[in-house]
Amino acid sequence: MTQTHSYRQLPESVGVVGAGTMGSGVSQSLAQAGYRVVVVEPDAAIAERARGAIKDGIRLAALLGRGERVVSAGAEDRIRWADRLEALGEVGFVIECATERQELKEQIFAELDRCTPPDAILASCTSAIPIAGLAARTGRPGQVLGLHFMNPAPLKDTVEVVRAPRTSDETLDVAARLLDSLGKRQLVVQDGPGFVINRVMMLTIVEAAAAVSDGKADAATTDALFERCLGQRMGPLRTADLIGLDNVDDTLTVLREHTGDSRYTPPPALRDLVAAGHFGRKTGRGFHDYS
Repeated sequence: MTQTHSYRQLPESVGVVGAGTMGSGVSQSLAQAGYRVVVVEPDAAIAERARGAIKDGIRLAALLGRGERVVSAGAEDRIRWADRLEALGEVGFVIECATERQELKEQIFAELDRCTPPDAILASCTSAIPIAGLAARTGRPGQVLGLHFMNPAPLKDTVEVVRAPRTSDETLDVAARLLDSLGKRQLVVQDGPGFVINRVMMLTIVEAAAAVSDGKADAATTDALFERCLGQRMGPLRTADLIGLDNVDDTLTVLREHTGDSRYTPPPALRDLVAAGHFGRKTGRGFHDYS
């Protein structure tokens, strides 16, 4: 059946669910672009840290002078904080940035379907969970898609956009124009575990960590090979530290469960760091020391 295409205005306000690293970065990007933002974060401590991170991020963006799309003046005032999803009753677009746990995200999408306007678009910033499963928890699967922002969201100019089997053309059009208003480009991929980036990158991280576990090289040497020999700005283990090793572990679990592929099993070097609470940059230590 051919889908009809109609032009919709962009929403004036956007909801963000979760104020962790990605949620705070996405919220900052939206506020700087002039949107009113409603951030839902039930954990008061996380919300307080996010306020500080957003304030620092806006100040940095102003100092760097990152183009006409940065509207730093009053950006913080455009963000409203809440601890319940009911606060999203009047937004036209929601970007979910909760912890990478499928059951949690499914619960959030079912609740978003209940408490947001019927025409609101619901997007997930998941890095690996198939969008079709989240859309199935709603009565509006055509208005659900994936927006996989990269970290740090305010500084990365391209987003992996995930089209689920029932995502409509109109939904993709609105999402594309929203991203353009943030100064970001899009690359559209089809739905599936890990999409494209993490389907490939997580295997690279696993093999790099396995090389460390097997004593082939230390983390610094492993990353230096990718940076100096292949011209990558950041090696796979520094990338994992930036993502957060706890998030990497969660993503590997999702990929392993959905694909049945044992290659997505964390090697000892990664597993031991996560068990010790060394998650990378955000804790000061991961494969590298940031203290």
